[in-house]
Amino acid sequence: MLRIDENLLDELGLVSLPKEDKRELLGQLYETLQLRVGMKLAEQMSDTQLEEFDNITKNQRDEKVALQWLETNLPNYKQVVYQELERLKEEIKKDADKIVQAVKEQREQ
Repeated sequence: MLRIDENLLDELGLVSLPKEDKRELLGQLYETLQLRVGMKLAEQMSDTQLEEFDNITKNQRDEKVALQWLETNLPNYKQVVYQELERLKEEIKKDADKIVQAVKEQREQ
């Protein structure tokens, strides 16, 4: 199961961030992951599939319907999610010290 939570940030070297900043960063991480996954999946879809999925996500508030559609039409979507998460984690790990320093400097202002 994919978990984007404080434990993930701790794993990435961001354990020293204040809770408030961790929550904000988790939101940004989730949004970034969603955008990247969406772009990767869109590359694999036909125009018809893109339109169909767009209609589902706009007209349905139920995430289960969208997930069922993905499972049926793009059975590799989970792999795409995990690949993009791993890429994002590597980027964050590489810059963890810079992120912590930037947060510290921002709080001092």
